Amino acid sequence: MRTPYVLAGALAAGLASATAVRFSLAPAALVLGLALLRPRLGLACALALTGWWWGSERLDALDRSVLAPLVDTAGNAIVDVEEPPRRGRYEVRVRALVVRFAGGSVHEPVLLLLPGRRAPPQGARLRVLGTLRAPRDYERAWLRRHGVHVELRASTWRVVRLRGGLPDRLHAWLARASTPGLAGERRAVLQGVVLGEDGGLSDKLRQRFRASGLYHLLAVSGGNVVVVAGGTVGLALLLGVSRFLAELAALAAITAYVLAVGPQPSVIRAGVAGALGSLAWLSGRQRDRWYALLVAAVILLAWNPWNVLDPGFQLSFAAVVSIFVLAPRFRHALEGYPVPRVAADVIAISGACGLCTAPISWLHFHAIPVLTVPANAAAAPVVVPMLGLALLAAVLPPLGPALAQANGWCAAYLAGCARLFGGLPGAQVRSPAAVAALASGVLLAAAYAWRRGQRAQAGLSPHRQRPAEDRAGRGPPARPDGG
Repeated sequence: MRTPYVLAGALAAGLASATAVRFSLAPAALVLGLALLRPRLGLACALALTGWWWGSERLDALDRSVLAPLVDTAGNAIVDVEEPPRRGRYEVRVRALVVRFAGGSVHEPVLLLLPGRRAPPQGARLRVLGTLRAPRDYERAWLRRHGVHVELRASTWRVVRLRGGLPDRLHAWLARASTPGLAGERRAVLQGVVLGEDGGLSDKLRQRFRASGLYHLLAVSGGNVVVVAGGTVGLALLLGVSRFLAELAALAAITAYVLAVGPQPSVIRAGVAGALGSLAWLSGRQRDRWYALLVAAVILLAWNPWNVLDPGFQLSFAAVVSIFVLAPRFRHALEGYPVPRVAADVIAISGACGLCTAPISWLHFHAIPVLTVPANAAAAPVVVPMLGLALLAAVLPPLGPALAQANGWCAAYLAGCARLFGGLPGAQVRSPAAVAALASGVLLAAAYAWRRGQRAQAGLSPHRQRPAEDRAGRGPPARPDGG
């Protein structure tokens, strides 16, 4: 195994290990002493210990709370809205940062609950009269992993001002400029594809996306970054810009897109991979996708080691690994069947991702979508055009309304795919017996595919069968006597 892989993996493993055991000097000294006996392992062990120490420090910082001792206390607060709000039936939920509470200076994230369905914009500073409450039992662990230890239930609130930071401005611009003239469901679907936000979707449609296996399209992933970077480079080259400046523009576009969307695990991973790809071209070094994946994991775990237990982190990285490892093999298995190349690629990628993410979905959500492959095959023709048209509408305002109207039909088609496949009987399995039956079917299919592949390989072996032209060009074997 190549040394850089080992070093990056050791650092990531050290960061993740802090979630199980916090850093302690005694075992660290023992591990370092053993590593000195094997100098080749010394650097890897040092990086693992560094990651373990840093991860423990970050977890201690996330566990500290000034507001937790003040639970059941009411008061005035100044809070900053840090992400797009999610509208519920009776309240609005949003992650916010408390700047002041009851006259004291604070800097701590909370889950802000606002009455009614009116929601403030992302980046707004609010003056809130509310009460601190302990989180509900079913979401306490999840909130703690994000540094949130209390809920702030507001009785009244008003917007003081807009924060006006660069990420908030980019988010507001992209949300507005990518869907001019659209409203309702089509706008909500487009914002899901472009910005990874599903707050505008109805609960029923959101559930259809999950049941059909299309919910990943509402989360920003590597495909979005590829479209952003590739579109930027292509547009720059069409304008006569040199490739060097085009790659620099792609770096700037990726950075702006990541800032606009927000620090989601899939966004950070995709952004790091895309940025490393452009930097690799600029430096003249060959791009390595595994390096990009490991660097993204290190960045995410260094910021918050609890990410290793987050479903979004696990699903994102499992999907990418499956694309690297399993999808080419699935694609090879489809050779010889009357399947178009584009459809075969979609089937291979969807099948690989569905197979690797199914255990994670069952572990966290106790549900596995069964129709992932046909649903993604049906939705694939509109996914990239939707993102491309949205970005073109944002950067070409005169053509924005026309492009948005065309994009609205694509969004309606995608929602129709989710409703069709997500509404079919058995689209999603939720019982252990159904999961066991599904796993048995997958194992039988895998055994059949493996045996078929072995037979095909044996049939092409030179020891079993020689090419026809080789047999025709040779005469009978010579006799020992030379006759």
